Amino acid sequence: MLPLKCLAKLVTLSLLTLGIPSITSGQLRLAKVFQDHMVLQRNQPITVWGSSAKRKRISITFNGRTYTTRPDKQGNWSYTLPAMKASGPHLMRISSRKEAVMVSDILIGDLWVCSGQSNMEWTVSNSNEAEIEIGRANDDRIRHFKVPHSWASTPQDTLAGGDWTVVSKETVGNFTAVGYYFARELRKHVDVPIGLINTSWGGSRVEPWMHPQALSGYALPNLDSLQQAAKERNELKLQELERKHGKLAEKDQGVEMGWHQPDCNDSQWVKLELPGLWEEQGYEGVDGILWFRQTIELSEEEAAAGIELGLGKIDDSDWSYVNGHEVGSNVGAYAKLRVYKVQPEHLRAGANLIAIRVEDTGGGGGIYGDEASMYVKTVNGTRSLAGPWAMNIGEATFNAGAGFQVNHTPTILYNIMIHPLLKLPIKGALWYQGESNANQSGAYVYREQFADMIKDWRKRWKVGEFPFLFVQLANFMQPSPEPVPSNWAMLRESQSATLDLPNTAQAVIIDIGEANDIHPRNKQDVGLRLSLAARRLAYGEEDIVYSGPMFKEMKRDGQSIILSFEHVGSGLVAKDKYGYLKGFTIAGADQKFVWAKAQIRGSTIVVWSDKISDPKAVRYAWANNPDDANLYNEEGLPASPFRTDNWPE
Repeated sequence: MLPLKCLAKLVTLSLLTLGIPSITSGQLRLAKVFQDHMVLQRNQPITVWGSSAKRKRISITFNGRTYTTRPDKQGNWSYTLPAMKASGPHLMRISSRKEAVMVSDILIGDLWVCSGQSNMEWTVSNSNEAEIEIGRANDDRIRHFKVPHSWASTPQDTLAGGDWTVVSKETVGNFTAVGYYFARELRKHVDVPIGLINTSWGGSRVEPWMHPQALSGYALPNLDSLQQAAKERNELKLQELERKHGKLAEKDQGVEMGWHQPDCNDSQWVKLELPGLWEEQGYEGVDGILWFRQTIELSEEEAAAGIELGLGKIDDSDWSYVNGHEVGSNVGAYAKLRVYKVQPEHLRAGANLIAIRVEDTGGGGGIYGDEASMYVKTVNGTRSLAGPWAMNIGEATFNAGAGFQVNHTPTILYNIMIHPLLKLPIKGALWYQGESNANQSGAYVYREQFADMIKDWRKRWKVGEFPFLFVQLANFMQPSPEPVPSNWAMLRESQSATLDLPNTAQAVIIDIGEANDIHPRNKQDVGLRLSLAARRLAYGEEDIVYSGPMFKEMKRDGQSIILSFEHVGSGLVAKDKYGYLKGFTIAGADQKFVWAKAQIRGSTIVVWSDKISDPKAVRYAWANNPDDANLYNEEGLPASPFRTDNWPE
């Protein structure tokens, strides 16, 4: 008879909810962004707001002065304090007749909004040299606020949550890597506190971050019908899970039920192939906690020497056990290879049980990667762990997007991840997004949408044309041996077109991407290049070179085309051992591009091909992955991709 503790199939199902907290009458509350360790924008009037019992006087004590206000009929209140210079730490006290709220360790400095998709959300712990970077993190004048994933059908006054965190070795691993490296570089030149508001969502398109009025002419969805469809779909998924796993309980109790112990009988568990995401094996739309089990045989010699386990990449978090003993864990490290050493005292000759508790918070979930990344290494060699593993569900949730893609649906991220922040003055914004819009129909339209979003944010924030700094798409996918049309190149052009707006700049990173990974790990150079733009636009360093070469104009010269550029800095250079320029193509009237020869002549570049006698147009780095593009200025910043034509792709 099977032990009951191993037969239980425990799942918690969370159906579609907005996740918007309600305001309880009679309670004094501050807006969620007002918390200990926060950063407020210097040299701008400071608005403080919240809710309380109706018509009860509110007192705000800050920087040695006390101010009073009263809530409106709905219990909402706000007060705008005088602007302050960079300083701190400060204490703020907000009180009514019977209640008081204290916010401590407030710094006055510069506040930057960090938004976009997964490359902005990407953390320090998942980036290059993470252990080294985390070990050297010690600047407590850098603070980070993470807005949780949330959505709403109409603009909200209140964030769904979030916390301010001070940089330390214990915390910085969860910061936005781009934002942190930007702030760290900036702090070398600007001695003021830096606050980062990280409001980003992996995989999001630009439309969800836009106010409905900025999407005029765009068919907006009926959110009520989408919500109802999602609810119905989730109910069907619940029924499907119950058919596979029996009656579902409310919470993961895998540890309490002994699912990590060798004596647990898993013969009735479902078999899944690893490595492989569970969405691809019949569990589409399921997030939460799933358990995996596998048994390996060890000789006495192997057990006495200890082993190494390779468990692939795990999306998002894992707690891994051998014979009931936890041997390693990683939280939120969905791109990190799990490699754990297992000491002899946790091993035995004969059968040894490996159990992995996997938690996925959204999107793809499970153990994935190359088969070679799943192995057991012993003194006698390496054996594969790829193949069927026993699986049971500990806890399952269907996120709000189970019936539709929340992060692709217009306006609904803006409504609760941007709109509640608008009363907070900011220094500027960092934006890393575009991959999800780089499809055939969206890449060209993006230039209008992106520009409209920037103009709308600026209008609604009411702090003027604040610096808006963005990251151009990195090189990605396998390089093409011949010139071909490219949606990613078109999206980059759309991003560059936004530079027509005042007080904007882009960080070009076509030289630091990865062909096989849409998430480049080198976030240090991304932050550095953004900081150069900030030093010029936000802090007025007139002499700084903050951009690589940008195409200006072309002219014909016989069988050649001569190109001139802006932002050449101290001069144009080719990053090549022999000084050859690469990445240029040229075409005649037939619009068929061929690889071209190119040469730097002073501040211009001459481009030609023996195959084209009457050239009409030149393109540079016009590809998904222009891996050989090597035009820079002497300051080391890469030239932006461009084309001189406006031909259809």
